[in-house]
Amino acid sequence: MVLDELALKIINEVRKLIHEDIIIINTEGIIIASTDPTRTGTFHEGSLIAINERKTFTITSDDENRLNGVKAGINLPIYFQNEIVGVIGITGNPEQISPFGEMLRRMTELLIRENYYTDQIDLQQRALEVFVFDWIQHIEWDEHFYERSTMLNIDLNFLRQVIIFEWENSNILPIDTRQLIIDLTNRNKDDVFVRWGNNRIVFLMKVDDSQKDIHKLQRINDLYEIIKSRLNSPIAAGVGQTIPPKQLHQSYHQAARSLKVALKTSSIIYDEDLTIDLILQELSQEIKKTFIDRTIAPIIKEEDLFITIKEYINHNQSLKNTAQSLHIHINTLLYRLSKITELTKLNPKDIRDLSKLYIGTYLLDDSTKKHR
Repeated sequence: MVLDELALKIINEVRKLIHEDIIIINTEGIIIASTDPTRTGTFHEGSLIAINERKTFTITSDDENRLNGVKAGINLPIYFQNEIVGVIGITGNPEQISPFGEMLRRMTELLIRENYYTDQIDLQQRALEVFVFDWIQHIEWDEHFYERSTMLNIDLNFLRQVIIFEWENSNILPIDTRQLIIDLTNRNKDDVFVRWGNNRIVFLMKVDDSQKDIHKLQRINDLYEIIKSRLNSPIAAGVGQTIPPKQLHQSYHQAARSLKVALKTSSIIYDEDLTIDLILQELSQEIKKTFIDRTIAPIIKEEDLFITIKEYINHNQSLKNTAQSLHIHINTLLYRLSKITELTKLNPKDIRDLSKLYIGTYLLDDSTKKHR
């Protein structure tokens, strides 16, 4: 029953408007919520009269003596989809509280409708999430799969491109993305958007054969900016390649590995642009750990040295620019580079050794991002 789940919320919302005692009663005449906890679970005879007569029932002081479980006030039937689902009661002098009655009844019915439609949206989105999960898992397209796609209004004939958006959720509670997904879907009914955990949205973009690459890039960039603005948070996006619908899992895998790279800079990364990242992302955790141990492990806890090698790489081995970036003298920089060589046995001035140091920092950043 929708009212049972909402009763306390209704009490709390209505109490903000008036200070009289309020009760919510189900269709069997049992009080299911009250500002006076001692009345919860008790029988209220007046509510049954309001239900049977389908109108507001005023309870006088005389009625208190002849009806079970009542106090002077008014009882108003609550309607949902043209059916009475319960009664809201307000305790007090009927003449004084009657002006509030219709307003509170309408407010209660509005809360019930909002909750119902929110639940329907949740059910729809969860069904869509499960379907997309199955689609990505490359399950067999049997009759049931096609029936689900029809029910969810998903056309399985289009080429698709998977884009995964992720943001850092620093809030204690997950960000509510329901309305955002609805708004994004309304931009193009053939596109599919689903929540993916607490901080991801998976986007299955419909791709037309005639669509120029520049138009696809613009669409993805526009969506990136919209989501970033709505969430008010830096986001990253990994973009897979356009794929036939039955090979959607391939585009998803490409988007996922692109996302790992995008998270480093909170940007959009396309799978087709991956080069060295393409290889490094496929390494096992064991191989990554072994490589880190053999390269940069000795300087990981030496903060000055570790920051120095990263800046040295970022500034293309420029001593001047690296020193300026670190706000240190060039002699200090040279000393640090010498210390790095001493500890790691790798010389940053040698391109082969520098490549090993770069890969080591890359793998460490990737591991830290994944396990933060």
